[in-house]
Amino acid sequence: MTVLHSADFFPSGGFPVAIEPRAPQGAFPEHHHDFHEIVLVEQGSGIHVFNGQPQTLCGGCVCFVRDHDRHLYEQTENLHLTNVLYRGPDAFRFLTGLRDLLPQEQDGRYPSHWRISNKLMTQAKTVIDQLETLPANYSLEQQAEQELRFMQLLMLLRQGCREQHSDDQDGRLRRLLDWLNDNYSDDIDWDTLADRFSLSLRTLHRQMKQQTGNTPQRYLNRLRLLQARHLLRHSDHRITDIAFQCGFGDSNHFSTLFKREFGCAPRAERQQSL
Repeated sequence: MTVLHSADFFPSGGFPVAIEPRAPQGAFPEHHHDFHEIVLVEQGSGIHVFNGQPQTLCGGCVCFVRDHDRHLYEQTENLHLTNVLYRGPDAFRFLTGLRDLLPQEQDGRYPSHWRISNKLMTQAKTVIDQLETLPANYSLEQQAEQELRFMQLLMLLRQGCREQHSDDQDGRLRRLLDWLNDNYSDDIDWDTLADRFSLSLRTLHRQMKQQTGNTPQRYLNRLRLLQARHLLRHSDHRITDIAFQCGFGDSNHFSTLFKREFGCAPRAERQQSL
């Protein structure tokens, strides 16, 4: 597995934060780092396999990656990321208690992926631009300014996470996307789902296309296929059972969609993982 080292990304001196834009981010093999990072997805779509678990990425996603987490990107489509690298929560000279502003692992579950609104993404990018334009020459004053900007960024991201529960149109869409991530195997009726989240069907289609780059049904199929591929790799369940477990009513249709998405049949995927 590839290991990325802080010496290759952080400037000399005591600055604890570095910015690495990826526009676009192509497929990247599984890796981990000896530093932490916050990944902001500005546009496009892709698959983020985080500690072996697949997650869909689209504009507005924010991912928190610790130094011991392993992850990779694949199936990327015009995926534009900004990586905010930091040496660690305790590597700051003027700030303490940053761990309390970051996602907290509870009962073995780490909420590594958040969603924020387009408005807050724009505000976060403004702060990141200010982080990126700090002088290269180290000084205590410049480090204090960088740490202050980093704190501003964390506060914006936490605000965005809280606003996910707001009742405006953006908040309802983000809640719908999270609901789909948890209930992808259910029998989905888009009219009923639109009513459930107080969105018109037309708005649901338009906003999901804008936010994810996919139509609602293609986005749902991708969620189901990702979980199916995970089960093919990490379980001994029969392929037909996996298809039904992931929400596909017809195993032949499942195989067709799987090959279209990943370039190989489900049986071939399982054989590769043996």
